[in-house]
Amino acid sequence: MIKQRLKYSELSPAPFKGMLNVLAGLEKGTLDKTIIELVFMRVSQINGCAFCLDMHGKALREAGFDNAKLDTLAGWRVSHAFSERERAALEWAEAVTLITTSGTPNSVFDSLKAHFSDAEISDLTFAISIMNAFNRLAISLRQ
Repeated sequence: MIKQRLKYSELSPAPFKGMLNVLAGLEKGTLDKTIIELVFMRVSQINGCAFCLDMHGKALREAGFDNAKLDTLAGWRVSHAFSERERAALEWAEAVTLITTSGTPNSVFDSLKAHFSDAEISDLTFAISIMNAFNRLAISLRQ
């Protein structure tokens, strides 16, 4: 069992509340919950956040997301289970999460434009960004 280093939600309540407000805003936004949770799960896989993997895996299962599809998420590029819309979101999630090496290429952004509105792309980018922030808190301070 890994011991939490700091209770950051209690030590920094205002910033933590702000992060929760971003999540609440996403729930009221343009994207459906399944795409958001799918992206949260993939970002958490990339970052290695066990706490978030558990939470978002449960959320996807509770929403009725196909278990076989969830099992192949790490290999989505070679899986036939994912729609073109999901693929575009997952590719963007990887590019934004790995921004120091990917640079979010125009080709990836252009794929998004074929499947998402500008408002959805904005919400998707916020979702990816906030999950990266939550992952970094949970991993560094041992959630």
